[in-house]
Amino acid sequence: MMKYTWGLVFIMLLFSCKRDPDFIAADGHTHTHYNLNIPAGLPAMTIPANNPMTMEGVALGRKLFYDNILSANNTMNCGSCHQLKNYFVDSNKQFSTGVELVAGTRNSMSLFNIGYASKFFWDGGAADLESQVVGPITDPIELHETLSNVVAKIQADPLYPSLFKKAFGTDVVSSKLIIQSIAQFERTLISANSKFDQWKRGEATLNTQETRGMNLYLGEGKGDCVHCHGYGSTFTDFEFRNTGLDSIPVDLGRARVTLLKTDEGKFKTPSLRNVEMTAPYMHDGRFTNLRQVLEHYNKNFHYTENLAAEMKVVVKNRLTETDIDDIIAFLNTLTDHEAINNPNFDKP
Repeated sequence: MMKYTWGLVFIMLLFSCKRDPDFIAADGHTHTHYNLNIPAGLPAMTIPANNPMTMEGVALGRKLFYDNILSANNTMNCGSCHQLKNYFVDSNKQFSTGVELVAGTRNSMSLFNIGYASKFFWDGGAADLESQVVGPITDPIELHETLSNVVAKIQADPLYPSLFKKAFGTDVVSSKLIIQSIAQFERTLISANSKFDQWKRGEATLNTQETRGMNLYLGEGKGDCVHCHGYGSTFTDFEFRNTGLDSIPVDLGRARVTLLKTDEGKFKTPSLRNVEMTAPYMHDGRFTNLRQVLEHYNKNFHYTENLAAEMKVVVKNRLTETDIDDIIAFLNTLTDHEAINNPNFDKP
């Protein structure tokens, strides 16, 4: 009972936002500052000066995130492929299908802690969180809409102009303001109350297997996961690597953006927070469970031309089956079971 009570208290503190005194924004209108409370274990989040977080902006972005008005035939929204109950991924689907029921070619990424990321999508095709918003809306396989159509539909809606007025001081809808509000909401999607976090705060105890798995995760001669996924905080360095999935990359990955041969087959290193709940894995969802992922890094990777430097030095078959079990046990401690029940993240 005590553990449950402390969990509730933490969540209330973590996701509460103080109504700080109103301030005059650059648009000359009064807004209420959104105080983004960052929990222990995560770094400070950088908020762009040209898109400060406000209560009104976050509320507008949340409504837009879940509104089918963003799609060409008004049947899908951002939450269709990034479902809160599934840790902001598309259930257990390898590929999401868009408004025309055409499947994509990459697995949907979780949006938890997306405000910490640098460069977005598996190939880094968007430079910042604001520009990331545009991709799914205009992608012909996803929502397949134009920004001009979205603006027109939202402007004609009986409710939205007043919400834009509250958030940005104008009832004239624009693509810039749509993008800014959704990005504001996405920055609130913080997850950092896993068993690991509780252990770091002295509120939980890792069992023998979980502790052994953590040490293997850190060990350079064993799991050697820490060079790419870090330890604590975001559990990723947000860099791009070729991890030897194919001898010849089927998807060029980062090279599709940079046009550099040295970037062929490189993909973004995802966070391992909530990884237990976000199968399938890799950019193309080829692995259905964590054991398959670890078997890849243990013995099944290819020595490709662009293989990540961290993988060129590891020894194949260095992990036993028990080692893999233990690492998985540790990875499971990174699951924040309460985050998906936060009403502030759900459809308004």
